[in-house]
Amino acid sequence: MFDTVVVATDGSESVKRAVDVALDLADRFDAEVHALSVVDASEVDASPEQLRDELRTALETTADAALATVEERTDADLEIDTAVREGRPAAQICEYAREIDADLIATGTRGRHGENRLLLGSVAERVVRTSPVPVLTVRQLEPAGEGEDAAGTA
Repeated sequence: MFDTVVVATDGSESVKRAVDVALDLADRFDAEVHALSVVDASEVDASPEQLRDELRTALETTADAALATVEERTDADLEIDTAVREGRPAAQICEYAREIDADLIATGTRGRHGENRLLLGSVAERVVRTSPVPVLTVRQLEPAGEGEDAAGTA
């Protein structure tokens, strides 16, 4: 059913569960896994010109670390292709999925800027609305005691 899965990651805590779910799904379907991290060009463009190269380098380092985290969470049997893109994250994720003929995109619901969105992060929301393939959004579970009891009910 799924031959190629794209895991979109920014390295945030909320993405770790999405990575685990996507890797488990890929393993069950013996699917190829592509991990993608996008350097947000709007963050670079919004910074003062004299800091842009430094910021771009820092964001690329963060993207590489996010991809390394995905590789670390992978079983030895599962091979992962990784890529870093620069641009608008949702657009780059959807474009990448088209390029590799993906069957599914997996992403967390809140990323590095997730506190300002109630249910879905802005990138996840745009990916869901514009993706050429199904999108699996995985929310981060809150630890017991933060609005839920140990059984997971509010």
